[in-house]
Amino acid sequence: MARWLTPIVMTLLVAMAAPGAAQRPQQPQEPDEQSGATQDEEATEPAEDDEVDKDDDSSIKPYAEVITDEAVSDDGVFTVHRVKEKVFYEIPVAELDVEFLWVSQLARTTAGVGFGGQPLGNRVVRWERRGERVLLRSVSYQIVADPERPIAQAVAAANNDAILKVFNIEAVGDGGAPVIDVTSLFTTEVPEFSARTQLSASGFDRRRSFVDSVRAFPRNVEVEATHTYTAPPPSPSASRAPTAAPRRRGMRPGSASVVVHYSMVKLPEDPMRPRLFDERVGYFSVRQRDYGRDEHRATERRYVTRWRLEKQDPSAELSDPVKPIVYWIDAATPAKWVPYLKAGVESWQEAFEEAGFSNAILAREAPTPEEDPEFSPEDARYSVIRWLPSAVENAYGPHIHDPRTGEILESDIQFHHNVMNLVRNWYFVQAGPLDPRARTLPLPDELMGDLLQYVAAHEVGHTLGFQHNMKASSMYPIDKVRDRSWVETMSHTPTLMDYARFNYVAQPEDGIAPADLIPRIGPYDRWATMWGYAPIANAATPDDELPQLDEWARAQDDTPWYRFTTADSRGADPGELTEAVGDADAVEATALGLKNLERVADRLLTATSETGQPYDQLDELYGRVVAQWALEMNHVAAVVGGFDSQQKHGGQDGVRFVMIDKARQADAVAFLNAHAFETPTFLLDPDILRRIEATGALERIVSAQGRVLGSLLSSSRMARLVEQQALDGETAYAPTEFLASVRQGIWSELSAGTVTVDAYRRNLQRLHLSTMRRKLTGAQQVRGDERAFIRGELRALDGMLDRALARTGDRETALHLDDARDQIFRALDPSVAAVAGSATASRRTVVELAERSQPHDPSDPRALLDCWIDYSIAPEPAFTSNWRDR
Repeated sequence: MARWLTPIVMTLLVAMAAPGAAQRPQQPQEPDEQSGATQDEEATEPAEDDEVDKDDDSSIKPYAEVITDEAVSDDGVFTVHRVKEKVFYEIPVAELDVEFLWVSQLARTTAGVGFGGQPLGNRVVRWERRGERVLLRSVSYQIVADPERPIAQAVAAANNDAILKVFNIEAVGDGGAPVIDVTSLFTTEVPEFSARTQLSASGFDRRRSFVDSVRAFPRNVEVEATHTYTAPPPSPSASRAPTAAPRRRGMRPGSASVVVHYSMVKLPEDPMRPRLFDERVGYFSVRQRDYGRDEHRATERRYVTRWRLEKQDPSAELSDPVKPIVYWIDAATPAKWVPYLKAGVESWQEAFEEAGFSNAILAREAPTPEEDPEFSPEDARYSVIRWLPSAVENAYGPHIHDPRTGEILESDIQFHHNVMNLVRNWYFVQAGPLDPRARTLPLPDELMGDLLQYVAAHEVGHTLGFQHNMKASSMYPIDKVRDRSWVETMSHTPTLMDYARFNYVAQPEDGIAPADLIPRIGPYDRWATMWGYAPIANAATPDDELPQLDEWARAQDDTPWYRFTTADSRGADPGELTEAVGDADAVEATALGLKNLERVADRLLTATSETGQPYDQLDELYGRVVAQWALEMNHVAAVVGGFDSQQKHGGQDGVRFVMIDKARQADAVAFLNAHAFETPTFLLDPDILRRIEATGALERIVSAQGRVLGSLLSSSRMARLVEQQALDGETAYAPTEFLASVRQGIWSELSAGTVTVDAYRRNLQRLHLSTMRRKLTGAQQVRGDERAFIRGELRALDGMLDRALARTGDRETALHLDDARDQIFRALDPSVAAVAGSATASRRTVVELAERSQPHDPSDPRALLDCWIDYSIAPEPAFTSNWRDR
């Protein structure tokens, strides 16, 4: 079977290997591995330990001459010996050619380049004896074949394992066990294990690198080593250069010494039976290209990643597992948060009960060194929730799995200290009007604990194998999101793995209990856990399980909130957006959300003001309110050119993608014209703005509106609208109609009897116009329909401006409209831009040249008021995978 390294959006998945050369697929490399790194002069000096050119028998010494009386030895899967500064591995013959998972982590690091517990890389290795040497090989898992089939020979030939390092055999122990000096493995830079990229270092100094500790256990060996890296300061000329690029993140110039922890863990001798992946259910997966199957193509096989759970009593409907999933709470975690993190872990017990397991997942406090000196949070046998002293507002949950089967073996969840600030801000902005505890700051510890429990439970979900699921929440009818009885039973989102966050749609009069404003384990989580973990009786192979798995997956037809993100939707389904509550009806949900935002804005000043303190919190939370406003508006923008979708397989009725009704798309544009492109005056309170800045209100508003405009008028949305019209004809929302509606909303003042445009709207209109001009004259000019629509819109807009200039009510408006016409002239014919910009150029010259290139009568009904504007201040709402808001 094959091995695949599956990346997560803030998470890291790791690969492992299976025995049997003919079965091994190739392992992709971690992005931070250093196979081509350039070393400094010190690093390139050959070390005495690296000399492996001796072939005569005399190179093997008597055991007592190598492992002397001074040796400190430790028995385990290998016997490890420490003789002064040297480290020796005594490898039992039975452990040669056996595959181990090698996990590299930063145990201690330097400021600016991460935190203890962060991964460096993972790979499968094996130790191979070759004459008087031992080779350390990286086991490669990418392609596979049944070893009984002839093609297995070709697979083996195409899948040779790389040699990472070569060691002389120094002595031979009992039973013929080779003894090798592995000191250089940990005191020189092995590219595949290096921390160079993580630190953005340029060199490695082996003279300032050494082994700190080495310990052996029955299934693993743990090593810690201090490594010193170097980075030269920038040259004086470069630092003085006015256009010098900012230095990339990483270690400061000079030297940095970090402690790297290596865990080498033996893979299971009895691989778990894998479960085949299904796009309808949101699991991470491992991939294999299987050349041994009797099919007329090279088949990709995917297996879900999951823990091995086996019932103590296989006949019982509900049984404790033989071995539960255990998470250890790092001893560095602030004591008052430990109960909440434990509760977050164990909240998943109810989901595993759906799969037939009781007490399947447990949380324990990590022992102190006094309680258990052998325990190490870096030890790959333990899954640990690490608390990091970090100002980053984030948390993430990577896991390590076996690529032969997808079996999850270990996980380390990373909690950055400042994730508390993030959830505080979110909760205050989204749920403040609904929870009396959140109307003033700081939040009480009890509430913060509940928020951390939510974060922990979400990250644990990733380490159980679950991807994000943004789809399921859009399947709840929006009235249910405000129904007290419903959310008490079902939560306001059916899955903890969504980014639905806190219930900003509910209103104060709905009487939702504060505890029900926070997501928790939902019906999708219970169902998906059953699908992935429930044993399937009488199934001997993964293929035997397929009929039952398909039957379970089809429950999505009748229970829509079991659905998962549709494959190949490519951002076209507005029901798959992040940070969205009530997205079954984005217009209504956003209208309700705006009411709560106005309530939050009204109490910002009183909630954040502290006697004797600056207005930092007011500034931060005001910015969050503006960002939330833009976020919710973008949920409406996503309706335009969108599809309702459901992942389906053969045998299920209907198509996967259904165009959103034309009227619903038009309503979304009308809502944005009324609420996004009209100035949000509730955000313009002088009592707030004059406390946080002398100027900047205009820029804040146009920047937020620009996020919405950029999303609404993106090229990808235009392409979908054009294709919808091509396939669905008159039932589609025509791109010309869409673009005309947007233009008429943004430039609505031009139709008034007396035309006046205030500063906020002038900013928005300039943004709209400059977007079109860049599309025609910028570095990446658009073509086809988009180009034609932009040119048509510019001509239509020019006609409106021409007629409105005679009715302007103030000089500011007149100058603004006049400048807008100049911009249009330059955009329509770039060849005359130089003339238009010269001191002697006149509008008439530009008009005549533009009209000569393509005659246009704005009053002609054939002059469609349609264009496409692609302005990407921010990307379209994305399916991100970390805790930072975008």
